[in-house]
Amino acid sequence: MTAKPVLNRAHFHTSVAQLRDLPYSRAEIAFAGRSNAGKSSAINLLTRINRLAYTSKTPGRTQLINFFTVDADTYLVDLPGYGYAKVPPAVKAKWEGLLSRYLQERDALAGMVLIMDARHPLTPLDRQMLDWFTPTGKPVHILLSKADKLSNGERALTLRRVKQELSALPHVSVQLFSSLSRLGAEDATTLLENWFSQAQQGEPEPAEAQNASSTQKESPDHTKDRG
Repeated sequence: MTAKPVLNRAHFHTSVAQLRDLPYSRAEIAFAGRSNAGKSSAINLLTRINRLAYTSKTPGRTQLINFFTVDADTYLVDLPGYGYAKVPPAVKAKWEGLLSRYLQERDALAGMVLIMDARHPLTPLDRQMLDWFTPTGKPVHILLSKADKLSNGERALTLRRVKQELSALPHVSVQLFSSLSRLGAEDATTLLENWFSQAQQGEPEPAEAQNASSTQKESPDHTKDRG
């Protein structure tokens, strides 16, 4: 009997607001992204568990680091969304301090999945996340979400532009993605399963750039991409 994929075993473990409350961990992969970029919907699709991550019509509502167990002392981590204009400055400052320290100091963190809206990629805040995390030498995989909202030509152009702009950064890979159409879901799932497998055995190898393109097959999905 084939073992259940690690991502599909995910279940809620705990939420923390302070670094001192982080649980013991052998390995974890964090999901990060600007508020309303589709992070929660991506997590729900990749784990195949509806409503595992909270999706809201009010971006920036989730203010905690949420841990989901996928194996013994191994976690998928949902980081707070960032950059929403209606969040008070004091809350923004708190999030910034929490995110920066977590990304730079968390030893168990094996890699980061960074969600960017394909229509507005590489915002200053997206670049800040990369500036915090890439010096660790750990892999980053970027999902250009909501790609279903672009034409085939726009997708190809956006993917090429983002790859070119990040070409100087080692260990960064990029692909097109849509929670609505499931575009790129199989590629992302395979990469993350490999990351978890490698992290449990030792340091994960840098992710290879995904060959996602506008020719990727799309399949129907009735889940709204609200996250």
